[in-house]
Amino acid sequence: MRNKFLSYIRDVKRFSGRTCSIYEEVLEDFVRFCDGSEDFAVTLNVNGIRAYEVFLMDKRGLSSRTVGQHLSVLSSFCRFLIKEGVLQSNPVHLVRRPKVEKRLPVFYKEKSMEAYFEGTKGDPEFGTYEQKLNRLIISLLASCGLRRSELIGLNVGSVDFSRQVLRVKGKGDKIREIPLIPSLCEEISLYLSAASSLTEDAYNPSAPLLRTPHGGRLYPVFVDRVVKKELAGVPDITVRRSPHVLRHTLATELLSDGADLNSIKELLGHSSLAATQVYTHNTVERLQKVYTNAHPRAKNGGKNGD
Repeated sequence: MRNKFLSYIRDVKRFSGRTCSIYEEVLEDFVRFCDGSEDFAVTLNVNGIRAYEVFLMDKRGLSSRTVGQHLSVLSSFCRFLIKEGVLQSNPVHLVRRPKVEKRLPVFYKEKSMEAYFEGTKGDPEFGTYEQKLNRLIISLLASCGLRRSELIGLNVGSVDFSRQVLRVKGKGDKIREIPLIPSLCEEISLYLSAASSLTEDAYNPSAPLLRTPHGGRLYPVFVDRVVKKELAGVPDITVRRSPHVLRHTLATELLSDGADLNSIKELLGHSSLAATQVYTHNTVERLQKVYTNAHPRAKNGGKNGD
């Protein structure tokens, strides 16, 4: 039944490979906790799940967020078992989850990103292939808000130069189109010209858009290394240097500049508006600082009078 569920989330629900791996690891962990038993009609009950939760927190020392993730996987599995007639109800709903402190997305300051692009501009006709590749990786992440997996999955045919849009395959194989500014289109063209000296199929629509210096498609560790290297000397970047923070940065900038949440949701490929609303916290913090520094009553502590 466990394998059937994993096939279901992979082939029917179209979960990403990484998500499927997490689900598989959690279910394997739960089976080990139950001494190898896969009689889920017996092991998946309120007392068993509570005991598993205590084990994860007290014995394994996992964070509340990670424990919550384990329970979410079990809850999803239970819903599947209900459909299969193995369970009558979802016991995870009766287990109180550990309180998780809400984390706000971090982002880079606009002037920091401007400093990076200004410092790496150079003469577009020159520069090594690796320099063009690294800058384009940052440009696409920062300008299009791509997930790392989406960046890796881009093909040459993903770029529509005539319409100046980028077709991106997101979670669940959903396709969305992202506008490309003219300077980014030009940067992609110059990169492809450099790539043509690396491989004969540089302009093949089904070929990878971005390639390592050895000619292969990018992979997660490669992208992470490039982002860390490229942003290492950028002023005022004190938070972690990662592809996802570049995605957060774009969303925060767009919201601060007046873009509506629905537009940002479509751009980022979020399945629900709730995932996008987290960025409003950062803009509220900025608004509070402006209010404190500029409002007459805020400057004197909110007192009436002169």
